[in-house]
Amino acid sequence: MRRVVVTGANKGIGKAIAIRILAEQTDTFVYLGARNAPRGQAARDEILATQPDWSDRLAVLQLDVTDADSIARAAAQVAPLFGLVNNAGTGEGDLQTILGVNFFGLRAVTEQMLPLLDETNGRIVQVSSASGPMFVSRCSPARQQAFTNPDITRQDLDALIDAVNQHGASPQDLAQHGFGDGRAYGLSKALVNAYTILLARERPNLTINACTPGFIETDMTRHYAVASGQTPAQMGMKQPMDGALSPLFLLFGDVQGNGRFYGSDAKRSPLDRYRSPGDPEYTGD
Repeated sequence: MRRVVVTGANKGIGKAIAIRILAEQTDTFVYLGARNAPRGQAARDEILATQPDWSDRLAVLQLDVTDADSIARAAAQVAPLFGLVNNAGTGEGDLQTILGVNFFGLRAVTEQMLPLLDETNGRIVQVSSASGPMFVSRCSPARQQAFTNPDITRQDLDALIDAVNQHGASPQDLAQHGFGDGRAYGLSKALVNAYTILLARERPNLTINACTPGFIETDMTRHYAVASGQTPAQMGMKQPMDGALSPLFLLFGDVQGNGRFYGSDAKRSPLDRYRSPGDPEYTGD
């Protein structure tokens, strides 16, 4: 039985990923990661209310990606692992809050879980966002090169983070120093994509890639529709089950290459500009 951890899985895209794994991969056990254990249990109960046969393949895993002790406790419960899906994220709060969840939290979970992964078949899926490449497209040439460098080192990544900390007093300050439009969410996802490149090069025997789930109706995006006076569907938002397409492909599909970024249609996409679903697949270096 393959074991997979999905973070932030008590609702939205994470929950949809868990459901699709259980439905499509009958040899796979899912740890439903949730910062709040009762909410995780409620999500498990809701899933099993319609699919009771999944009860022996679904467990709640209390996991707060911003809490080192929580991460360590979670890691002690899940070995051995086939896959890790880093889905937990936020678009709310200041720069440090958003980076703390979307980048530093993701990195902390990944580093803790790495030793638990199957050394030859293990997979890591970073649920990133098209906001990452769009952010990079607005950066200065030097910053673009830093975010997309195929030979990026941990020292290079630390230098990027140091520059963000130095100039992160405001989005305007970041923008003036080459960091795109200075928005924290896109920056956090650009850092995730750069970390994915680094990690895949360090661990070539694992399959490690990032993807965007697409423009999906969740608690994090629904306010855009409310503000516009439109329904989520009218704005082009899809449902969470649609957002699970690319993560499922990267977790179980015949993935060629490593350290790459994929669109919501499960096709490879560039790291420095937006590629629309349905457009020709990116084939660059």
